[in-house]
Amino acid sequence: MNTRLRLAGMALAALLAFPLGAGAQAPTTLQGEVLEVLNVDGYTYLRLKTRSGDAWAAVTTAAVTKGAQVSIANAMPMDNFESKALKRRFERVYFGEVAGAGAGAKPAGGGLPSAMHTPGGGAAAAVAQPPVPKASGAEARTVAEVVQGRKGLKDKVVLVRARVVKVNNGIMGKNWLHLQDGSGKAQDGSNDLLVTSKDSAAVGDIVMVRGKVRTDVTLGSGYAYEVLVEDASVRK
Repeated sequence: MNTRLRLAGMALAALLAFPLGAGAQAPTTLQGEVLEVLNVDGYTYLRLKTRSGDAWAAVTTAAVTKGAQVSIANAMPMDNFESKALKRRFERVYFGEVAGAGAGAKPAGGGLPSAMHTPGGGAAAAVAQPPVPKASGAEARTVAEVVQGRKGLKDKVVLVRARVVKVNNGIMGKNWLHLQDGSGKAQDGSNDLLVTSKDSAAVGDIVMVRGKVRTDVTLGSGYAYEVLVEDASVRK
């Protein structure tokens, strides 16, 4: 899977081969004229003039200009969303992707955490990753061991050495990292693990992550993750 938000059937699917939570809203396509453009690290916020009134959308960094007509595909609404980078709260913002060949989108690892409805957070990188040696010690697990063994690991601390394949910084006060170590399968999402942390890392870094396994995490507006490692420490 790539950086786009997609509907499977996050949440934030994060969210994952699991069903949408109660009150979830299906993605839609938002269309309109760009009235305002706000760029921050990893994101482009767009105020659109739509048929039903003004609406805010957030996409991965894109070359969109004021006055352009755009379509935001797979748009998922999030209410009362606070952007730390912009120091403002949006009553509602739609997270999605700029659609169309002429959109000029330039993905930069931003956007909401993807992998909606796929157990480990979804394959953030479509290319198979070279194996990364497993960490040592009683807490050590591979990505696949965490994803596949999530029920038994619930609320337990794990140590994972893996490669960062996608980064979403500054969402809900945390950085969201997709990790892969060559274990697991893209077909069932067991090759990709989602981690939240105050620490930062870049795509391509091989990191040692230590945090607590959480399962069935629901963030509202239909965003629910089947498994993630929360509030982790990240060391390079």
